[in-house]
Amino acid sequence: MDTPKVPAADATLRLLTFLASRRSPVPAARIAEQLDLPRSRTYDLLATLVEHGYVMHLGQERAYGLGPAAHELSGAYLRQEPLARIGRRVIEAMVDEVGESGHLAVLHGRDVLYIVEERARNRPSLVTDVGVRLSAHLTASGRAILAELPPAQLRALFGTREDFTSRTAVPGPEGPRDLRELLTRVRADGIAHESGEVTEQLASVAAVVHDHAGWPAASVALTFEEARTSREERERCAAAVRAAAEEITRRLGGRRPSPPTP
Repeated sequence: MDTPKVPAADATLRLLTFLASRRSPVPAARIAEQLDLPRSRTYDLLATLVEHGYVMHLGQERAYGLGPAAHELSGAYLRQEPLARIGRRVIEAMVDEVGESGHLAVLHGRDVLYIVEERARNRPSLVTDVGVRLSAHLTASGRAILAELPPAQLRALFGTREDFTSRTAVPGPEGPRDLRELLTRVRADGIAHESGEVTEQLASVAAVVHDHAGWPAASVALTFEEARTSREERERCAAAVRAAAEEITRRLGGRRPSPPTP
């Protein structure tokens, strides 16, 4: 391998690429070993990246993972080109088939950011739209993604009661324990639900989209009037978001993560 012209930049980019390939935060010593870097230099690079928000230091685990600035960059790339472009046709087809409004969203810090919005005819107006951000723990879209994050990253995002907000009189999860219990159900069902926590009288279902590494890259959702939607229609919506998420995953060259080794 040729000697890089800018060694510091090369080491920084290799470090970020390595963290992006891990499904959970990594100790500094392992980073230094895997990248063949001196430990002192590794700690200096990590400290700089933490200062600028590209890396997050998880003190209790003594490990490092990607920070919000890195996720913002990846989200910008996905918003600008492949995910929105690929997902739009799939969302349009889903909405035409089901007759309810559909969305494609990505995680952006503690929020979900909507990158595709397709409104169904003769359906209520929604607060969601392209570029709108909503608290991830309140939305079906956010819950579908949060359910597949590593525990350490979930704790970093929603680790205290102060991280939780509400929008309506309908109570959502109010603390880390509530959220963990809710996300356990999402993982078991493969579908996330939300009922009146974003807009009263409206409900949503969502399923997760995976990238090539099996990472939760986005989520597909449908929103409907709860009182006017039968159980059979809700089940149809759930099946539709699952199928659409699987199709976008396929088009992205993505895959579902492998189950953990017993």
